[in-house]
Amino acid sequence: MRAMLSYDYAILRVVPSVEREEFVNAGVVLQCPERAFLDCRVHVDEARLRALWPSLDVDLIRHHLEAVPRICAGDVGAGPIARLSRRERFQWLVSPRSTMMQVSPVHSGVCDSPETALNEIFRRLVPA
Repeated sequence: MRAMLSYDYAILRVVPSVEREEFVNAGVVLQCPERAFLDCRVHVDEARLRALWPSLDVDLIRHHLEAVPRICAGDVGAGPIARLSRRERFQWLVSPRSTMMQVSPVHSGVCDSPETALNEIFRRLVPA
């Protein structure tokens, strides 16, 4: 029997109007220290975002969301945060914010494969 791996994850959310407290799930970031794994999946659902906020700058949202995988990968072109350790990058990515880009509380789980866990959580929680 294979040992189970622990992981932590958070949902990336777009909050078009902070005052209304409505959001659209737009991604998942997951870390698994035992596998030195930090990755994410993102998806911009333009139709859902425009339904909540017709004047939203979707290109700006897309730009910010697309930076997250680069930060996870440690891409030096993604800025100084990408140069931090894997653990520090995860902590920075999941830290609370009061902007249009927010994250859920961090959740934990166990899995055989962090890649599979990331894909499954993304499939369940982020509308495609």
